[in-house]
Amino acid sequence: MSSSDGRRVNDADNLRQDTNGDAATPDHSPVPEQDEGREKGVPEHHSTMKSKLKDQKQKIKTKANPPGGFDSTPIPSAPPGYTVKFTFHRAENLPTADIGTGAADPFLTATLSTSLPKRHKEDPDLFFRTRTIRRSLEPRWEEEWIVANVPSSGFRLKCRLYDEDWPDKDDRLGNVTIHVNSVNESWEGFALPGKVFEVKKRMGSKRAYALKAAASAFHKSVSMTPKLYISAVVLGKSDPPHGQLYTVGPTYYFKHFSPMIGRMTGIKVNKDETADAAEKHGKEKEPKAQKYDFQATEIQLAGPVPPKLYHRYVEFRPIIGLLFQSSGLRGHILNKALHHQHHRIYNFDRSTEWGTFEPCSEEASLKFLKMVHFDEGARLFTYIITLDGLIRFTETGKDFGIDLLSKHTMHSDAQIYIACSGEFLIKKLKKHHPTRSVSDIQQTAITGHEDESGPSTRDGPPAKPQDYQLFIDNDSGTYRPDKSVLPDLKQFLERNFPGINIVARASDDEEHQKMKDDQRNRRKKEARVRMVRNRSPTASSFSSSDISDLNDMELAGEAGRKSKKERAWELLEEPRRMKETLGKTLSTSHPHAGPSTSQTDGLRANDGGVEA
Repeated sequence: MSSSDGRRVNDADNLRQDTNGDAATPDHSPVPEQDEGREKGVPEHHSTMKSKLKDQKQKIKTKANPPGGFDSTPIPSAPPGYTVKFTFHRAENLPTADIGTGAADPFLTATLSTSLPKRHKEDPDLFFRTRTIRRSLEPRWEEEWIVANVPSSGFRLKCRLYDEDWPDKDDRLGNVTIHVNSVNESWEGFALPGKVFEVKKRMGSKRAYALKAAASAFHKSVSMTPKLYISAVVLGKSDPPHGQLYTVGPTYYFKHFSPMIGRMTGIKVNKDETADAAEKHGKEKEPKAQKYDFQATEIQLAGPVPPKLYHRYVEFRPIIGLLFQSSGLRGHILNKALHHQHHRIYNFDRSTEWGTFEPCSEEASLKFLKMVHFDEGARLFTYIITLDGLIRFTETGKDFGIDLLSKHTMHSDAQIYIACSGEFLIKKLKKHHPTRSVSDIQQTAITGHEDESGPSTRDGPPAKPQDYQLFIDNDSGTYRPDKSVLPDLKQFLERNFPGINIVARASDDEEHQKMKDDQRNRRKKEARVRMVRNRSPTASSFSSSDISDLNDMELAGEAGRKSKKERAWELLEEPRRMKETLGKTLSTSHPHAGPSTSQTDGLRANDGGVEA
């Protein structure tokens, strides 16, 4: 090779290559380095695809405004629709799903779909769930579901019957699909006491229907087909916004409990819920009996949700898109794990409470305040609001060691679009005290808290929503709601919770962040005070059995140690402790294995609705 050829090779980085790879005129300007794959003999198309994928990932990571967040897509225009009231009356002749009881714990879910165009195809259909009826093959729900803007072209209502089987997967007992091709003000609908629909067994539990088949083989009078009674009636034309299908009522709630997660996360609540609303007097406050309990709450608010409240998940990492879309192997696994986590927190079991309340009333406001324990305990909550106005929230945060539970992805059950998300806290409005003493004023200056009281004195007047402030924000990295929607959020909550002073603040508001930090610090301080109170003043050290006994007494509160039945139920929730406890119980006595009576079993009606 000549010296000129060698120089030509050494100066290759300073030469431009044409499409055929031939040398062109020298160019002393800097050029990108030759592709690494090409240097190693890797095919050019493979290297190009790999580099493009790498560049795309890098762009998403470093992009200041990744796709997602506030979506300004308007509601598609549509003619006025109709408001329809569905009533799920009862079911009969259900199969035996629980061999031990010879019955089932049935509940019903309903999904409503229409021909109305959606803003995006990922928007979910309207969904409704009844309460669970315990140990019955002839359940009576008598629950209403009022939906607005059902189009004149009709609807499709799919009802699924299940047997609640926590912690195992719920058993399907069959389904009913109702097609209505036309709806107008003269539509006859399904009159009371309800139209009878035969339940399709094809998707039902094979085990349950095998028992049903065996029973019908010996008794020819026994039918294999369950029946469902549903009525539907048009109430009139719907109010705007037209084109938006939404739930009008009833407003109801589900309250879910998990003592095991409460113990893991260190979250406690008052054993007597009325203590949340009790006045605290003086510097030395009377200690209240508490128990470990992690609570997750769902409240169906009266629609419609303001159209501006519309947000998509933010794809700030490539894996986030895979998770929400359930694409690919990794995305499918993560999506399934997240659904499992959601159902673990919002679990339906015998302890789940259900009830209804008058929509947009003082009763609704007081019910909400009760769900968040008024201002007791300096709690901070994470929330999401679905497109149909269902608000879900739990007390969460890194301070309690439950980072995953504070993720809005878990609360939304990986929904691609929601209305809004963030955090909120409750504070009691400071009252003027004309007769306060100098010592009280000095104590306020020292503590920085004028009043830590609940809504009323023990013997005083009942609580009033006007005594409380709800501070709510858009602090959510998953959906990143825009602060321009906060006035709409405030208006929506003021309509549903009249009387409560709603304050909507942006997550970047420094004063608001300081308030949240103060709330967390106050929570930590109260937790330390509770730990000191639980210590024995006469003992300088504790054995492991002493600590276990103290925990039992703490959980039982004023009632003393837990009963055998309560201890057995706790063991069912914490199987890992079964072996440890089994040795002790064999040497002493055997606890009863039956759980306590479900609050759902003891539903009673009153003037304000239905409560557990």
